[in-house]
Amino acid sequence: MTDTKTNAEVTLRYFAWLRERAGRGEERLKLPPDVLTVGDLLRWQAGRGHPFDQAFAKPEAIRVAIDHAHVKPTAAIGAAREIAFFPPVTGG
Repeated sequence: MTDTKTNAEVTLRYFAWLRERAGRGEERLKLPPDVLTVGDLLRWQAGRGHPFDQAFAKPEAIRVAIDHAHVKPTAAIGAAREIAFFPPVTGG
C-alpha cells in the first residue's frame, strides 16, 4: 500500500460497540486529502463531532483493517476500498 492517494470514496465499516456508538454499520465517503494513515483517520473520526467523538474517544483501543488485512496506525490508507473498525478482541 504505497499509494497515498485518498481521493476515491471508501467504505467505512463499524463493528460491535463502535457500530452502536457511531449509530451506523457502514458509510461510504471521500476522506480529506490530509488523511493519509490509519492514525490520521482515527484522529479525523474523533473530530467529526457527535456521535463519532464518543466512538473514537480512545483510538488506542480500536483495531483497524484495510481491505480485510489488519494494520497498525502507521499504515498508509492508499487506495483502500474498505476500512473496518473493531474493538479489541478478547476471548477465553
